[in-house]
Parts: sequence; C-alpha cells; structure tokens
Amino acid sequence: MAEQMQAGANIGAVTTDLGSNALSPPDESPIPEAKSVARRLGLGFWLSVGWLALVVLLALLAPLFTLERGEARANPDRSVFTLAHPEDTAVAGRLDSPEPGLWFGSDNTGRDVLSLTIWGSRISLLVGFVAIVIGFVVGGTLGIIAGYFRGWFDTVVSFLFTILLSFPALILAILITTLLGRTFLWISVSLGILAIAPVGRLARAQTLVFAERDFVMAARILGAKDSRIVLRELLPNVVIPMSALALLGMGIAIVAEGTLAFLGISTADGLSWGKQIFESGSRREHLEAGPHAALFPIGVTFLTVLALNFAGDRLREVFDAKELAF
Repeated sequence: MAEQMQAGANIGAVTTDLGSNALSPPDESPIPEAKSVARRLGLGFWLSVGWLALVVLLALLAPLFTLERGEARANPDRSVFTLAHPEDTAVAGRLDSPEPGLWFGSDNTGRDVLSLTIWGSRISLLVGFVAIVIGFVVGGTLGIIAGYFRGWFDTVVSFLFTILLSFPALILAILITTLLGRTFLWISVSLGILAIAPVGRLARAQTLVFAERDFVMAARILGAKDSRIVLRELLPNVVIPMSALALLGMGIAIVAEGTLAFLGISTADGLSWGKQIFESGSRREHLEAGPHAALFPIGVTFLTVLALNFAGDRLREVFDAKELAF
C-alpha cells in the first residue's frame, strides 16, 4: 500500500510539472530572433544603409541645395558643352578650391560641385532603381514561371537568359540608346534589359528548390490553384534572395550609366554623377587646375556603390541567397 501511495505521488508530481511547463510561456520569442539577425548583419551593413539613406534624402531635397554664387551655379542642368559662348564660363569663383561655405569647390563653369553632386544623385539613383525594377518584374516573373511549370516554357526561357548573358552588355546598351534616344527612359530600359537574365536565373533556381518543399506539396494536395501556389507560397520565399540581389544590381546600373556618360551617350536631359565626372575630368587642363571638381563626385559614387555592394553581400550571406546551379 505504501508503494502504491508513493507511485501515485510521483505521477501527480510529474503531471504537475508537465502542466506548469505547458502553461509557462516559451523561452524564445521573435524579438530575440530579430535582434540576432540584426547582429549577424553587422555594423558595416548598418553604416552602409545609413549612407544610402543620407544620399536618398539629399536627392529628394536637391532643390534646397542650389548654393548659388552666380547665374551658372543656379542652373545645375547647364552643361559646359552646351554653352553658346565659352567665355560665359568665366564667372566669379571659377574652379575655386574647397573652402567653408563652398565645401566641394566649384567646377570649370563656376557651378558649386556639392550642389551638382546632390543634383546628379537624382538621375544616377533613379536610373539604377528603374533598371533593377525592370529586371525584377520581367526576369523575376519569367524565372518563377519557368521554374514552377518547367517543360518547354522553361527550355525557352533558359535559352533566352543564355542569349542575354552571352551578348556583350555594353554594346547592347549603346545600341539601344543610340537607336531609341539618349533619354532617361531608354537608358533605364537598356540597363534594365541587362538585369533580366541574372535576376531571372536566380528566381528560377530558387523556385526549383522551393517547388519541392513540403508546404508546396501540401498546397497541391489540398487542391490549391497554380496561381495561388505561385503568389502565396513561392513568391514570398523567392523575393528574399531577389531583394539581396537588388542592391548589387543597382550598384552595377549606376556604374554602367557612368560608363555611358564617358562615351557621350548618357542622358541628354539632366545631370548624373557620370556626366558630372565626364564634364569635369575630360579635359586635362581642367583636371590639372581643379581636380576636386571630378574627385568629389567620384568619391560619392564610389561610396554609394560600395555601400550597395556591401549591403547586398551581407544580405546574401545572412539569408544564404546564392544562385544555385541546375
């Protein structure tokens, strides 16, 4: 009898412990997990994000940063190559060195370099953003559909991606802008076409992986339509690695626009970083007399592209967003 009473007491103690554990809240919560991800991204990632936020903010506030010291500085879109008379560039402060109140100095037309750099960020950032959006919408859509349905459509899309990757990127951009015009729209479209294949291949590779996961198979067994599976199950998982690639692609597009500017086929309307560097450093006498006019926009472009690449690399490492070979 004593042994039975002792056994009953032990069972009751175990039951009490199980009940208390079941009622007690779990030790882990989403907040520590989010903090863990933030720590894994590292200080460099957040410094890069801070720099990008500052550049975007200044681009939005560009009309407030005219910093004019004469008529030439009041018009940031005015180009040295479009002046009616070269002697018009002899305004006060021509090629001034950096000083308080004129932090980046002035260029060969007397325009404030800081003001021009802020204005040029608008075109450069917009070209990079629009180009990667075009690549994501077209390439991402084709890649997800090809990876999910496979078959002949996958064969055709994969062959299209191979053609785009095989075609010389710079020649294709020059061809499009030369034939269709040196406008912001067509330059963005030409760079967006170059982003279709890399984004599409990544989307296809990720779709092939997630299409075989249990949650997708369960949705098929329950009778979910293909459109719902693609939009509700696959797209949220594929978007994460694609978002990491967006930062890298935007940096590449900014550099590509600068390359087109050095070839003289960048945007005819407006000012970009590449166009500003070309106008300030294309002539040796201007570069020798005032190297700051080209070095400051070069430095801002370098830091912006570096921040985009570093942030994209960190996101790829943390979320394991890498292109898989199939």
